[in-house]
Amino acid sequence: MNIEMSDGVVTLLVRHRISKGQEQRYEEWLRRIIGTARGYPGHLGIDVMRGHSQGLQLFTSVLRFAGTEQLQAWLDSGDRKRLVEEARPMLADGDQTEINNDREFWFTPVEAGNAPPPRWKQACVTFMVILPLSFLVPWLWGPVFKLLPWLGSYAAANTVITLSVVLLVVYVFMPRATRWLSGWLQSR
Repeated sequence: MNIEMSDGVVTLLVRHRISKGQEQRYEEWLRRIIGTARGYPGHLGIDVMRGHSQGLQLFTSVLRFAGTEQLQAWLDSGDRKRLVEEARPMLADGDQTEINNDREFWFTPVEAGNAPPPRWKQACVTFMVILPLSFLVPWLWGPVFKLLPWLGSYAAANTVITLSVVLLVVYVFMPRATRWLSGWLQSR
C-alpha cells in the first residue's frame, strides 16, 4: 500500500470485525501490535474504539504518524505483516485499512461507510475542548511568567501558551472527547 505524500500528521484507520469466540485472543494480539507500533519512528499515538457491527465485535484503531514516510515504514514493516498474518484467523472479514491525510482525523467515522459528523458538531466539540484550556493554561503558566520575566513577554508567553494548548488538545483531550461523544457525533 503506497501513500500519497502530504505534510504533517497522517492517520491509519484499521477496522477489524472479530469472529465469535476470538475476542479474548484478539485483545491479547491488539496489546502486542500496539506495543510494537509505538516503537516505530514518527508514531504519535493510537486510539482504539470498541463497538459492534453486524452482530460481531468491531475494533477500530486510529494510528497517527508524524508523516507519510514514517507511516509507510510501519505499513511495510515485517513486524506489522507478521502480526496481521497472525490475526487473520481471528478476523471475520480481514484487515480493513484506510489512510487519511486529512486534518479532521478526530472525526473519522468508526463504522465503515458512515459520513463524518456535520461540521457544526465538529465545531462544538472543538470549542468545548479548547475553551477551558484557553482559561486554564495561561493561569497555570502565570507563576512561571512572574519568576521568569523574559518568558512572560508578549511573544514568548503567547508562544508557550499556544504550544501548551495545542499539545493538550492533540494528545490528551480531543481523542478522549471524540471517543466520549462518539454516539452524539454519529447521530443524525
